[in-house]
Amino acid sequence: MMNESQPNSLPPSYFDKLYSSDPDPWKFESSEYEANKYAATVAALPKKHYRSAFEIGGSIGVLTQKLAQRCDALLSIDVSKLAQQQAIERCQNLTQVSFEIMSVPEQFPAQMFDLTLVSEVGYYWSWQDLKKAQQLILEHLELGGHLLLVHWTLYACDYPLSGDEVHDSFFELAPTKLRHLLGQKEEQYRLDLFERV
Repeated sequence: MMNESQPNSLPPSYFDKLYSSDPDPWKFESSEYEANKYAATVAALPKKHYRSAFEIGGSIGVLTQKLAQRCDALLSIDVSKLAQQQAIERCQNLTQVSFEIMSVPEQFPAQMFDLTLVSEVGYYWSWQDLKKAQQLILEHLELGGHLLLVHWTLYACDYPLSGDEVHDSFFELAPTKLRHLLGQKEEQYRLDLFERV
């Protein structure tokens, strides 16, 4: 179960500290692991096009740029201004992408989405915040809309939860609120696609 030495959600300052010492602390731009995972993420989307997509934790925008090709509108949020500034520069020619500094679950956009992406962000939440985030994600996901989860599954001592705990908690919402469409487990990450019912 959750990491008892780190029971709280990680604050924005945790991420700003990382980005101030390294503009790409997880090597999103250069890692083969990230490139393969991003390709699998985009390939997992069942629809060719989404009307209104929501990316929670867009970081420096590497995946945002790839997702945008499949979206009429894409809102990408992050808690770190340092990270998001890079994302804005990366996606400056993509007029369908908008950016906001926002911390889920304390804040959440008002609009409805037909795609919500939670990629490498759920394990930064406390168990309580994960449950709040799930409720908000469901409330703002259209019937028939897709929810895509992608998380690293190895242990990280800083993180309140593991990737598996995040994914397993969404399975608790099936089959009454979510239908599981696709599951993929790789050596270091897992991907699960759900549809709102």
